[in-house]
Amino acid sequence: MRVLFAGTPAVAVPSLDALVKAGFDIVAVLTRPDAPVGRKRVLTPSPVAHRAAELGIDVIHAAKVDADVTAKIAAVSPDVAAIVAYGGLIPPAALEVPRHGWINLHFSLLPAWRGAAPVQRAVIAGDDVTGAVTFQLERGLDTGPVFGTLTESVGTEDTAGQLLERLSHSGAVLLAQTLSAIDAGQAAPQPQQGDVSLAPKLTFDDGRLDWNQPALAIGRRARGVTPEPGAWTTLDGQRVKLEPVRLRPDVADLAPGRAVFRDKGVLVGTGSHAVELTRIQPSGKKMMAAADWARGMASLESVVFE
Repeated sequence: MRVLFAGTPAVAVPSLDALVKAGFDIVAVLTRPDAPVGRKRVLTPSPVAHRAAELGIDVIHAAKVDADVTAKIAAVSPDVAAIVAYGGLIPPAALEVPRHGWINLHFSLLPAWRGAAPVQRAVIAGDDVTGAVTFQLERGLDTGPVFGTLTESVGTEDTAGQLLERLSHSGAVLLAQTLSAIDAGQAAPQPQQGDVSLAPKLTFDDGRLDWNQPALAIGRRARGVTPEPGAWTTLDGQRVKLEPVRLRPDVADLAPGRAVFRDKGVLVGTGSHAVELTRIQPSGKKMMAAADWARGMASLESVVFE
């Protein structure tokens, strides 16, 4: 079966590899254009483009699928298109090109967390279980019928990045199985059932920690925005980046945002009990262990995060 693969970030690479290993004919890869990376803003191919080059697969670079890109897709005559975190909408004209349509690997248990940031929103919401599905892409936002499903437990210390890494590998297997079933004429997609929830793309502001919230909510948010866009707070008007925090239910005598150095760690008050900082990056400095940062401070007596 001739397959067009659409994807951009590193989490899509395992799926491309899985389809190649399964013997599918990958006729082209659709990915977003080279983007500036690092402090020097060097234009760099997407992880999927890089892997496609290693595999000798032709690449179509496109920020959006317009008429010209649709024509390029049609020119390679795919039987089906597999899409994993491409990062752009597929218009109706392009949806109609492959005879089997577009099969999307989505990292949630649809109809829960339809949208661009399903894993991050699941962690922030405190879901105990999430997963991945393959479904038929259609005009609605992640509304198409489902071919296959897998589940994944959300650990109490899982970051969105760690959870997404696991799902990227298990989901790759599911995607290959789904395309094999379609090729064999044995696929039977089922309509989505259950409560709908939305997972819009995270913004920079989603990473800000509100110390008036309960510690559990703060911990979930910090894990849900790691690695991107990252957790942060402010100190004396300057932004401070934070890595995920640990819950300290044994400490309940600190006001929200108040920081102290205690038990060889940096504790911060919340709307319930305290949390312990793990790593911190003050403005203009490198990320460091929170305890090292505290030892470098003259005093924490006046430190209140906002």
